[in-house]
Amino acid sequence: MSTTFKNQMSELMKQAWMLVKVYGFSMAEAMKQSWKAMKLKAALKKGIVKFFYQKLNGEIRTAWGTLKEGLIPETKDTGRKKNESLITYYDNEKASYRSFKVANLIG
Repeated sequence: MSTTFKNQMSELMKQAWMLVKVYGFSMAEAMKQSWKAMKLKAALKKGIVKFFYQKLNGEIRTAWGTLKEGLIPETKDTGRKKNESLITYYDNEKASYRSFKVANLIG
């Protein structure tokens, strides 16, 4: 197996276990949610993507976002630790960075 595939599977399992421990998902639900998140991150790196997630107040948000180089403004490194339970993206409608919990991703 290639090392990139092993790294992706390792990341997938780490995220799934985090969803089980922190949010009380069953392992099957956690794996499905982790796959959705992994596919979304890959799509965000390729271009602008439409996706949905539930905001903290319960409202469903339709987002158009990207992580593709050239479509996002330059950022300086803040030295912040990456939060594994969040997906951060550049919102094309609001022209700013946004984030949401992996557990709240709908599709």
